[in-house]
Amino acid sequence: MVQHPKVVVIGAGSLFFGRQAIWQMVHSEHLRTGTLALVDTDAERLEKMAALARKVVEHTGAPLAIEASVKRTDVLKDADFVVLSFADRGVHFRGVDCDVSLKHGIRMCSGDTIGPGGIFRAMRELPVILKCAADIEKLCPDAWVINYINPTAVGGIGMRRYAPKLKSFALCSSQHMPRIKIAYAKRAGIIETDEQFTPEIDEKFDLRIAGVNHFTWILKAEFEGKDLTGVIAEAVRRDAATEGDGGDTGAKAMSNDAIGYALYEIFGHIPTVVGHTKEYVRFWQGLGRSTDPIGTLEIWQTAPRYERHDEMWKQVDDFLDGGIPISDYMTSFEPDHATDIIESIVAGLGKPFYINTFNEGAVTNMADDAYMELLCDIDADGIRPRPVGEFPRGLRSLTEQVLDTHELTAEAVATGRRDLLRRAMLTDPLALSIPDTDAIIDELLEAEKDALPKRWFD
Repeated sequence: MVQHPKVVVIGAGSLFFGRQAIWQMVHSEHLRTGTLALVDTDAERLEKMAALARKVVEHTGAPLAIEASVKRTDVLKDADFVVLSFADRGVHFRGVDCDVSLKHGIRMCSGDTIGPGGIFRAMRELPVILKCAADIEKLCPDAWVINYINPTAVGGIGMRRYAPKLKSFALCSSQHMPRIKIAYAKRAGIIETDEQFTPEIDEKFDLRIAGVNHFTWILKAEFEGKDLTGVIAEAVRRDAATEGDGGDTGAKAMSNDAIGYALYEIFGHIPTVVGHTKEYVRFWQGLGRSTDPIGTLEIWQTAPRYERHDEMWKQVDDFLDGGIPISDYMTSFEPDHATDIIESIVAGLGKPFYINTFNEGAVTNMADDAYMELLCDIDADGIRPRPVGEFPRGLRSLTEQVLDTHELTAEAVATGRRDLLRRAMLTDPLALSIPDTDAIIDELLEAEKDALPKRWFD
């Protein structure tokens, strides 16, 4: 057990993680006596988050030390946990990825995991992830490293393949336990409110979710031996499946109820992150000859996301200048997935979490080193995926294709090989035309030249 844990957040200007990490670090009795070190290359945003953290610490009286630096090497020494949560102009480049892809017949509603958007985001982010890994190996080699950067699986694969000495896993907020299990217990009609979810109900509700990040499925949902898959599917048909969509009301949230139910009707299993899963399949790309009542995928919307970020930064400014009482901060947020896991490891709480890691036999008909999102037990001794059983036919082949795309992407980025980049793009489930795929590669390399390693242009 770590007495005074040091948690380093690289990319502390991340609005989707930084504010919640501060909340959890001051609230948790197991973390609040440690150190929170914030790192961001944007000095202005870093100072705002550090100032917010110090103000929260002062308000609560928590004995939490706050460090901040634009250089990660200044604060990595003695770290017990390092969370990677950065992006290089993510909103802008996702728009570029989606616009260029649309010109050549590929529609993406998110553009950060699969398709050209996922591959080129990995091109931008994975080189930095691996540089962070090299610094961690030198300065805090025993630290846990948590990749919170999309495409989550590609970043996680890159860490395990190319920094194997480090204890690492990848994470996504969409399968945050016990929140995800409570949500499906409600959809199954087992409970009506969150407060009714007890340890006894938890034990009786056998819910098994597995897959690749953003492409996960309910493989089993039984309560006291009764299969409730159909009941949950009916709830999905009625209500938009919004887990993991981050509160979006735009492209990622459009038609999720209809699409989730359509995928259930095809495969007999319910997708758990419809806002992303619908982007992994070709069905709503608008390329069919017959009319589809669901229609085509809405495209990622850059302007609304910028507006949302502006609103979130305004909230931070209001906390800092007193426009919103800091006491309101204490009730505005909730535990974050990464810091929940950190707390459980530090205190030995033994809680299970959905983690992206090697399969290691959990799914019996897939490779042990398949990088999958699975319910795991995790503690100071390591990660142990819980048994899942066989992955169903149909979904297994789609999952293998996604994994091949991710593995090829990680290898292409790590080696800088153009032939592997092309192979990854043409393996990707959204690629239908060789000339179009080649055109996308050429146009995105040119459009994102200043964000990519120089070796792609040598």
